[in-house]
Amino acid sequence: MQRSVSSLCLNPSVKVKLVSAGFQFTADLLHLKPLQLSKEASLSQQEAVEVLQAVRREGGGDEAAAGGATASLTALELLQKEEEELRSVVTFSSQLDAALGGGVPLGKTTEICGAPGVGKTQLCLQLAVDVQVPQCFGGVGGQVVYIDTEGSFLLQRVIDIAAATVRHCSLLVEDDEQRVAMENFTVETILSNIFLVRCHDYAELLAELHLLPNFLSEHPKARLLVIDSVAFPFRRHFDELSQRTRLLNDLARQLISMATCYEIAVVITNQMTTRLRAGQSQLVPALGDSWGHAPTIRLLLYWVGPRRLAAIFKSPGHMDSTIQYQITSEGFRDADQSEQPQSKRPRTHTDQSAASPRVPSC
Repeated sequence: MQRSVSSLCLNPSVKVKLVSAGFQFTADLLHLKPLQLSKEASLSQQEAVEVLQAVRREGGGDEAAAGGATASLTALELLQKEEEELRSVVTFSSQLDAALGGGVPLGKTTEICGAPGVGKTQLCLQLAVDVQVPQCFGGVGGQVVYIDTEGSFLLQRVIDIAAATVRHCSLLVEDDEQRVAMENFTVETILSNIFLVRCHDYAELLAELHLLPNFLSEHPKARLLVIDSVAFPFRRHFDELSQRTRLLNDLARQLISMATCYEIAVVITNQMTTRLRAGQSQLVPALGDSWGHAPTIRLLLYWVGPRRLAAIFKSPGHMDSTIQYQITSEGFRDADQSEQPQSKRPRTHTDQSAASPRVPSC
């Protein structure tokens, strides 16, 4: 027997809107996306998200048990659906983009780990600009919410990266559509599409994430959420480790939900910490093993001598791989293999530790 929409645990006014729009049973809602439901039922996008979550939580199992064939997809249909929706934010490193299957994927969470100074923030700033590349150039033409917990967001650096990206796209113009797009793709418009939030502790970060769904509903062009970094506010002020674990698990759940419901790429940076194993000190990503299951993709940036390397060490859809990159005045780029470093970067204690980090097995 099909389950009625009116039986769901929802606000009565929401139920009235659903029924008035012609949605009688939960099966009618199973294949809708938040934006589509919002328009068809005159709901806010947040209400639409809550409705679909309630359907999957309370109604999905009943529909499957009732033999609702319309709720199932074949593997081929699922593949075709994913190919239609597959979009990524390019990193401007062709090797890293290739390793990631096109770039940082929308609808998933990606964690960037690494020691201080290796380029985590530089990659985040690059992505904050790249997410705005117009669709006619192969971008997603979106906006970004950038949550800065360490005070490492540098406006002048963003301006430099934005100017280089605009110049790069201007050299690729081939048709009228691209010429028109370049009229609105300027350094000024790029800066106006970066929504910056400064959080000083974990309470401010959790409060911001609680309010973020409303913001994303009001800004449907948002395609990227950056948190730089998630580790910093959670590495102090906790007397009980269990409390921190509970808060991190809830945060992970929120990020995964937002990535899926709003079709945004969620990028978070994480610090490294030292762990003793078999009497040896090893560098591993911070926040513990349980947090390691939260991101869909984990990317490790590290030094080997003067070289900067990026390793994909957790991804259900990509092979483990390592590429070399560099940080230039224009941003995050492929390493120039033909050039030899003019001088070695001074090796600090942190660099020496980071030269051979342990890549956790997944």
